[in-house]
Amino acid sequence: MRLSGLLILTFALTAPINQARSDNAAMALGKKVFLELAVPQCALCHTLADAGSTGPVGPVLDDLKPTADRVRTAVTKGVGPMPANTILTREQIDAVALYISTVTGAR
Repeated sequence: MRLSGLLILTFALTAPINQARSDNAAMALGKKVFLELAVPQCALCHTLADAGSTGPVGPVLDDLKPTADRVRTAVTKGVGPMPANTILTREQIDAVALYISTVTGAR
């Protein structure tokens, strides 16, 4: 019984650390998607202070503060002149959605 309790306590203490590492990795991937991996690159059209981008076409994401769900929908389906994604993986889409919603304060 003691070992079982110790395992539960160990998991309870390390789970937040592992989640923070996972979120940090997703945020780094999301920024990379925004700046490099998306075609066309998000930064070409969108202004986002954290990414240092000043794109003149799309909405200023710092002002729009889109939720992660809104970003996911825009990336996967397209919106206005923004094309639907044809190359990003689900992991990359989730990462860019997390990144944008977090750095704009929408999360």
